[in-house]
Amino acid sequence: MYIIQFIRGFCMALADSVPGVSGGTIAFLLGFYDQFIGSIDDLLRGSLEKKKKALFFLFKLGIGWACGMVLAILVLTSVFESNIYAISSMFIGFIILAIPIVVKEEKEALASKPGAVLFAAVGAALVCAITYFNPVSGGSSMSLEHLDLKLGIYVFFAGAIAISAMVLPGISGSTLLLIMGLYLPVITAIKDILHFDLTAFPTVFLFGCGILVGVFSVVKLIRKALERFRAQTIYLIIGLMLGSIYAVMKGPETLDTPQAAMSAGTFNVVFFLIGGAVILGLQKMKDVREA
Repeated sequence: MYIIQFIRGFCMALADSVPGVSGGTIAFLLGFYDQFIGSIDDLLRGSLEKKKKALFFLFKLGIGWACGMVLAILVLTSVFESNIYAISSMFIGFIILAIPIVVKEEKEALASKPGAVLFAAVGAALVCAITYFNPVSGGSSMSLEHLDLKLGIYVFFAGAIAISAMVLPGISGSTLLLIMGLYLPVITAIKDILHFDLTAFPTVFLFGCGILVGVFSVVKLIRKALERFRAQTIYLIIGLMLGSIYAVMKGPETLDTPQAAMSAGTFNVVFFLIGGAVILGLQKMKDVREA
């Protein structure tokens, strides 16, 4: 079980670290999303026995997540901008192949409330609207070199929003950071800390505080929504995933050196197929484990 939890956490981190599919989506595809959300909630509000069990589960998962995130951060900043269309194509493959798997896994819940399909439209419209009206699209990423109060508050709330998206199996928190013009600045700040350059510590600290607040705020809500309104929540998640395709396509416009949004000419079929193959592989790993 240690190895399995490590692999789960590692895969979640790789998804969380780049725009596309959230770590929550990976947890959903591998069949431990409810346990993941329940463990976080139990750690915050459960009995002592539940806290111990949740801590043990999250610790094993967290080791894999930390290793995956450090590895991703150390290599991503050197390859992301120069290969933006290939990486974006790969994550579109993630998303498109993930959606039918989510539908298959939750077919009973979805069939029980067919009218709730409107929540999918709401989710897709929400992500598309955030992307379309993004104040930094067509411009550059924000500079965090001179962190003032206003920018610090923005970084704090960006952390809270990003972790909320990472926990949800839908749009990636990294995609939202990309939309907000903070993806590369935050990744670079964390990379600087890993290289023992502490000048970025205030940025990372504020972002981390936002993450903690986001986790405390959203997990209870997600757990209750899945328990009481599962069909509506799953439809909303599917809508968020559909909308995130548009967000990923527009992502190149928010880089430090803005590039054109993805088009048919810049779409990379090979990396799209690689992304789809990874998702199918993760699903196969889950099926083998349950057999």
